[in-house]
Amino acid sequence: MSHSASNFIALKTIWIKECTRFLRIWVQTLVPPAITMTLYFVIFGSIVGERIGEMSGVGYMEFIVPGLIMMSVITNSYSNVASSFFSAKFQRNIEEMLVSPVPTSVIIAGYIGGGMARAMIVAVIVTCVSFLFADIQIAHIGYVVLTVVLTSTLFCLGGLINAVYGKTFDDISIVPTFVLTPLTYLGGVFYSVSLLPEFWQKVSMANPVLYMVNGFRYGFLGQSDVGIGVAIAVLVGFNVLFFAMAYYILEKGIGIRS
Repeated sequence: MSHSASNFIALKTIWIKECTRFLRIWVQTLVPPAITMTLYFVIFGSIVGERIGEMSGVGYMEFIVPGLIMMSVITNSYSNVASSFFSAKFQRNIEEMLVSPVPTSVIIAGYIGGGMARAMIVAVIVTCVSFLFADIQIAHIGYVVLTVVLTSTLFCLGGLINAVYGKTFDDISIVPTFVLTPLTYLGGVFYSVSLLPEFWQKVSMANPVLYMVNGFRYGFLGQSDVGIGVAIAVLVGFNVLFFAMAYYILEKGIGIRS
């Protein structure tokens, strides 16, 4: 059997394992995001949105839909890989995979595939929920797909890196609580950064989530607070950086091999 064929089998095996893992407990992995986003739509969209009216020339409900979908993608991409990889490390079966002839890049791709599958399913669910509250139009489907794939990949890699360095299960929850949540809420999900004072607009530009949300919003509404080219460039740059970091630490066995 050729190396490419064996690598494909390894990739497919890891991907199927990861998908089976979250689908087996779908009540815990797929239902909560739908309930949470429904509450966001009801509270921020229906109740608050009626008082706000329009944001950047569109209805407030239509404005927040892309951000809420992206929020669910970010959370589920990260949590799926972080919890799965840390569990494998905690049970010490990740070492068997690392000493096998499977290339490190294939291992990383397998975990990314699992996290991305969960994120895409959740994104579809949240999008379907949004149809109940808003009239959704997609201006540029290509940018929608490109942005969501790059964002999901990025946070899958982030979850893997955090799982490698995490010592306990509590370490896995630190990043979502103290990093992801603030960055997401300050990333323009519920407002346009053009409403902020000039100083805070410049500060917001240092938030990578802003480019993800606005790139995704451009795909839906055809408008963005940042240039779409800049948004895609930021996403690609962070993906390359995070993949290089993940590859390096797995190759060196950092945080895994004693």
